[in-house]
Amino acid sequence: MSTLHILGSGSGGNAFAVSAGGETLLVDAGFSAREIARRAEMVGLDLSRATGLILTHEHGDHTSGAARLARQLDIPVYASAGTIGALGSRLNGAELRPLTPFGDHRHGTFAVEVCPTAHDAAEPLAVVVRTGMGHRIGFAYDLGRPTTAVRYLLQGCHALVLEANHDEVLLRTSGYPPVVQERIAGTTGHLSNRAAADLLEPLLHPGLGTVVLAHLSERCNTAAHAMTEIRRVVGAHQTRIVVAAQEAPLPSIDLASAPVAESV
Repeated sequence: MSTLHILGSGSGGNAFAVSAGGETLLVDAGFSAREIARRAEMVGLDLSRATGLILTHEHGDHTSGAARLARQLDIPVYASAGTIGALGSRLNGAELRPLTPFGDHRHGTFAVEVCPTAHDAAEPLAVVVRTGMGHRIGFAYDLGRPTTAVRYLLQGCHALVLEANHDEVLLRTSGYPPVVQERIAGTTGHLSNRAAADLLEPLLHPGLGTVVLAHLSERCNTAAHAMTEIRRVVGAHQTRIVVAAQEAPLPSIDLASAPVAESV
């Protein structure tokens, strides 16, 4: 069985995990190690089975608990060379394993593929985790813009964690200074709901059973706004749609189960 665990996502912290074959691979650790452990217990995720931690980039909402969690669980940290360099001493005590873009990295029952994204970080990555059960799970947030490499990497996924950061109107009326609005909406910032829908549309196929909308801005987005845009392109596809929450984990998703009606 392949399982996707959504421990939380938003501007204040992001953490996910994939379990298969008795092993668990963590993706990002943007909460404290204690908070990640608490959330894992809430959804029945046994962190003692964790065998590795992937970091998509160095920003604190993706890495704040990484070093302590890796040390506590005695697991390696996978990240790009740029991310490792940017984090520097903040990863002291953790075993570090660089991820090469466009390479195929093996880790136990998992295989990991990554490609660069356009986000304003040292060397950010989009990630696909392949399980021994044949499932492809994509993680694509903090994208800046959907590049050709990202579109190619995400093809054929059975589950996709996709950034839907902001509604364009809510961003313009958010009260953020113009320079901040430009950063968020720019080509190295975050995807709007509309941009997320446009990225998703050509990736839809009968095997894509789950789409998780992630990294929603608390100030510039709502679950309803994000769902409206995604429904526009999903249409009659039998795809489960869920919106990741910042404040609490969602129930874990069995990727072998048939797609069900969308939910928030």
